[in-house]
Amino acid sequence: MKKAVSWSCLLAQAASVVGSGSMAVGATSPLSRELDLIGKSPTAANPQSLENLQSTKKAKRPNIILILADDMGYSDIGCYGGEIDTPNLNKLAQNGIRFTQFYNTARCCPSRASLLTGLHPHQAGMGGMTGGDTGLDGYRGDLNSNCVTIAEVLRQAGYGTYMTGKWHLSRNTKAKGPKTSWPCQRGFDRYYGFLGGASSYFDPVSLARDNEIIETPKEDYYTTDAFSDNASQFIKDHQAKSPDKPFFVYVAYNASHWPLHAREKDIAKYKGKFDAGCDKLREARLQRMVKMGIIDKNWALSPRDPQKTDWESVKNKAWETRRMETYAAMIDSMDQGIGRIVKTLKDAKQLDNTMIVFLADNGGCHEGLGPGTDSAHYWLDILGVGKQTTKDGRPIRFGNDPSIMPGPDDTYSSYGRSWANLSNTPFRRFKCWIQEGGISTPLIMQWPNGIKSRNALRNQTGQLPDIMATILEVSGAAYPSEYAGNKITPLEGVSLAPAFDNKPIVHEALYWEHIGNRGIRVGDWKMVAEKDKPWELYEMKADRTELHDLAAQMPERIKEMEAKWTAWANRAHVLPNKVEKKPAKATK
Repeated sequence: MKKAVSWSCLLAQAASVVGSGSMAVGATSPLSRELDLIGKSPTAANPQSLENLQSTKKAKRPNIILILADDMGYSDIGCYGGEIDTPNLNKLAQNGIRFTQFYNTARCCPSRASLLTGLHPHQAGMGGMTGGDTGLDGYRGDLNSNCVTIAEVLRQAGYGTYMTGKWHLSRNTKAKGPKTSWPCQRGFDRYYGFLGGASSYFDPVSLARDNEIIETPKEDYYTTDAFSDNASQFIKDHQAKSPDKPFFVYVAYNASHWPLHAREKDIAKYKGKFDAGCDKLREARLQRMVKMGIIDKNWALSPRDPQKTDWESVKNKAWETRRMETYAAMIDSMDQGIGRIVKTLKDAKQLDNTMIVFLADNGGCHEGLGPGTDSAHYWLDILGVGKQTTKDGRPIRFGNDPSIMPGPDDTYSSYGRSWANLSNTPFRRFKCWIQEGGISTPLIMQWPNGIKSRNALRNQTGQLPDIMATILEVSGAAYPSEYAGNKITPLEGVSLAPAFDNKPIVHEALYWEHIGNRGIRVGDWKMVAEKDKPWELYEMKADRTELHDLAAQMPERIKEMEAKWTAWANRAHVLPNKVEKKPAKATK
């Protein structure tokens, strides 16, 4: 009989870790350490060997562009089997490699923290969201002082460092208050974007340039375009001022996170594209994915999400398809922007020596936004993810209401569970869960000077901390044991560089936890559980769509893997976390 994890037991086991103060958060503020490093050479601030620096100079260190999509499913883009037109991402895949078994950490804040620090999110203080400080080391709601970001490490190694887009790693997003966990205090020379977790694409809240909150421009404005074009401008400015210096640019789009906002010309392109409905489109996607080699033909398509009916029984089909058309347009716009960034690299003659990395922060998002004033008040006023009116004073029509077609600036809605099920084809579950639908991400890497394979698939497993490890290897930068007087948590990631030549990558195990949902993968075995429910066990080589639970047949394997997960949880500051307050119930 399967046994559920006892969260009270785990809390007791981990109490000694918290009590010992093993992760001293905030010992030295990020602002203080920035001031402490002014005027110092990379080797003076960072224990990086001169030999390492000299070897990278000989090879000419690559520029690095790290691109993150938001709330986008595993199979949405064209080169992973989706219907959405993504020619620029497809071209990156054709000229590089695609990973088929790479994982994020199931949700925005934790994934961004893990991606940027090379740690598990709890080790960086971001096991939960940015809503507040729980007092537990793993759930501070801010990046702590015992981690370093990719930008901090690369800047010390002589890189120019720039960011555009969604930050979502600071409790404070206001003009007043501490800015110690804002981008420019965490290693970025320049920043343009918004600091929170979600916002209007036409009039974002917490929009900032460098360290200052700014107003949305009065002219025609769309965040995806602004983030793409500011990234291109940062590259141009860097080349004009420091042409012999490599650069790192982190482009963190809010596409395709709700609200469903897109330009009408982009939405029109997808008119009728999704009229066949979720069920048939999932089947068609699976066939394309199998043909591409991304999915094994022996993995069965997971059933339609049990909370949704078949497409033929769906009411308001015109509204339903408009939701997916708008979602597709948002990803299309992102792809257009990526094309402009690539053109900037070409024009600067930097494309061949630039490693471009593209991935997503979690699986497709099932979240609904209930209509009505109560729901609008909760999301817009209390959570602060939008404004009650447009730039020109029109009231926001909030929520998933079939009488309101999504897309325009005066709407605020999400695409819902059925379309998220399509986005995560062929897997189960969504954002926040540790089933494959919640944690599987496309990962594209192109670097003409360093990755010789073209249009190739890589089946090696990997996880977000591996991105930092990979960047360290290709740049020649060293991961510090101390940074500005603070002890730094050892790097958790494993470099993906061997996979450039299709060589093995060895992980002891991959681990997850978010709001009580948890998982571990050891080789081809994956154990996963939802909050307060028993472990399930799947053999991924034969059943990656997680349809045949083997837990009852293998109690010893469950016991062994649970012990390994618990040891990691204690080490990585993973503690039971309260379930978040539920918003007003959404329709559809």
